[in-house]
Amino acid sequence: MAKNTEPSAEQAKFHVGDEVGFKLDKEDFTGFIDKGYTNSFLITFESADPEIIDKYHNKVVINNKALTLIKAAPQPEVEETEDDAEDEKK
Repeated sequence: MAKNTEPSAEQAKFHVGDEVGFKLDKEDFTGFIDKGYTNSFLITFESADPEIIDKYHNKVVINNKALTLIKAAPQPEVEETEDDAEDEKK
């Protein structure tokens, strides 16, 4: 069976490098997206709580529906190719 590689509408809002907010153990945290998965993201974050550091090692996978965007990372500009220009004319 083929794997669905298209990002969902919820996931399309986020990109690698974005700063996001989320809840973890009933506390609010902010972190940065390191990697995207089908329905979730790997987030790197920092905490002053030794229990949180011991439990999560400053990385956690969070469902994309539980994330809020704080600051979008700069995205590289995509140059339009000749094929794209021809497709738009049709």
